Amino acid sequence: MRVKGGTVHTRRRRKILKQAKGFQGKRKNCWRIAKQSVIKARLHMYVSRKLRKRNMRRLWQIRIGAAARQHGLSYSKFMGGLRKAGVAINRKMLADLAIRDPEAFAELCEMARDA
Repeated sequence: MRVKGGTVHTRRRRKILKQAKGFQGKRKNCWRIAKQSVIKARLHMYVSRKLRKRNMRRLWQIRIGAAARQHGLSYSKFMGGLRKAGVAINRKMLADLAIRDPEAFAELCEMARDA
């Protein structure tokens, strides 16, 4: 007697179709197209997670550079000065300081200039 995988088969398909919810046209209904669309969507999600880190770092660099220019320093001179001064603050925190606490950032610029 053969075993029919009816429930497993249905569950697997339902899972993919549930992930395809919100897609347009046949992409949400038609099993084959939905399966391909979900695979591609998940690939884009994976790549985008890597890209987000890259984009955020670029944004922080731009913000730090703009704030450093207001104090007469270029981005590279500012970062080099901080490294020589022994200040170990990452770019995310520096960008946050530049926006939220300009006085503290001004002090960091002085430290970078002195070093």
